Amino acid sequence: MPWGADPGERGDGGGDADEGGGGRGLCAGGWLQWREVGGQGRERCLELDREAFVAAGGAAKRGGAGGGERSRVRKDFSSRRRRRKRRRRRPKRLLILVNPFGGKRHAPLIFENEVKPLLDAAGVFYVMQETQYQLHAQEIARKLDLTSWDGIVCVSGDGILVEVVNGFLQRGDWQDAIKMPLGIVPGGTGNGMAKSLLDAVGERCSPSNAILSIICGHKQPLDVSTVKQGDNTFFSVLMLTWGLIADVDIESEKYRWMGSARLDFYALLRVLSLRRYHGRVHFVPAPGYEAHGAPTGGLEPPLSEWRSVEGPFIAVWLHNVPWGSADAMPAPEAKFSDGYLDVLIIKECPKSALLSLLTKLNDGTHVKSPTSGTSNLKNMSFVGQWQVKAFRLEPGQRVNDPGKGGIIDSDGEVLARGSGTYRSGKHKDPMAYGLPIKMTVDQGLATIFAPPPAAWASDLYAL
Repeated sequence: MPWGADPGERGDGGGDADEGGGGRGLCAGGWLQWREVGGQGRERCLELDREAFVAAGGAAKRGGAGGGERSRVRKDFSSRRRRRKRRRRRPKRLLILVNPFGGKRHAPLIFENEVKPLLDAAGVFYVMQETQYQLHAQEIARKLDLTSWDGIVCVSGDGILVEVVNGFLQRGDWQDAIKMPLGIVPGGTGNGMAKSLLDAVGERCSPSNAILSIICGHKQPLDVSTVKQGDNTFFSVLMLTWGLIADVDIESEKYRWMGSARLDFYALLRVLSLRRYHGRVHFVPAPGYEAHGAPTGGLEPPLSEWRSVEGPFIAVWLHNVPWGSADAMPAPEAKFSDGYLDVLIIKECPKSALLSLLTKLNDGTHVKSPTSGTSNLKNMSFVGQWQVKAFRLEPGQRVNDPGKGGIIDSDGEVLARGSGTYRSGKHKDPMAYGLPIKMTVDQGLATIFAPPPAAWASDLYAL
């Protein structure tokens, strides 16, 4: 059942520390102090100021009258008017969607232990609702009364966020709905969006850092990609994959009990038994990438802009943000709202070189690898990476196994799967494998809560 906190109530945070080191307390002077669960057990402070909501860092020193001396980092805004303007941007009413089934099923505990105390302390009214089945969040977003909320926060992996975006864009008033600010608190397997947002300002990807940035109320635009095949449409904010990466993402579901480790484990299995796929890709290159591929025609005006690359392929990977998960950064140069997709294509590649490349995904150094680059694929050994404005995928069957196809995955959801693939025939997928799929970008269509820039204040500091 949905439940919420009364807007007039302030939680005192329960000053006693719990066994996991997640203790919280509301100190004299309006400071909320807590210790992060996990990680290095870092302490953090949050000031409930009369005119501005400021997160400040400092090493807490206990002892003496009033709790002893505290070293605090605090930004003094240039004017009261500016402080009040920023204060008005903070959300006052939030709908919190919690996915109890994602990852290791820790999202309800993350909400209870790390999200709820900070919302209570900040005086933010909220209603929490757990999703009950696949596409439940999409259904909620499609029927939501927009006037009741200042934003929607997803405590989950990336899937619930994607469902909300699709629900908004299926509404008759989608132009207004998509302006609703969205927030993401990492609570699933991938957590690529939360990692991308927090890493952009040098912050650790943690639930407390994520909800703190949402409470601060800073927002930024986010590109939304339209994935289309005939009359079937899906809206993506993270990525689209075909080949190796999609196989790992979807087929590793059988090892979901392993948590995020399932991706690394199954990636190794797939590299050892490597698949290649026939197919072709067409794209409109972003400025500066016009030399990629070969000229193509017969698609749509202006024909001169379209380029193409022929298979076989090991993997095709398109990204909207830098991180695909909390430990994989396939597109380090990707921007949230530049109107482009970052493409990574792997063709013929020895297994040893492929393993080396995959191990460098955790910090994005694969783009500097001798096996990759931004030059024309015809002059490269294995891998190509560039940016596109539009993309068209024509997937084919496996090399040396023509009776089996592949999987096309967008933001963790299967769009199409060919014959002989994992769970093929057991689900009705929204698109058909083998037919062309087109992807275009709407620049800055959505709005997402993001950590504030340095110009605002030192809102996020590790103690």
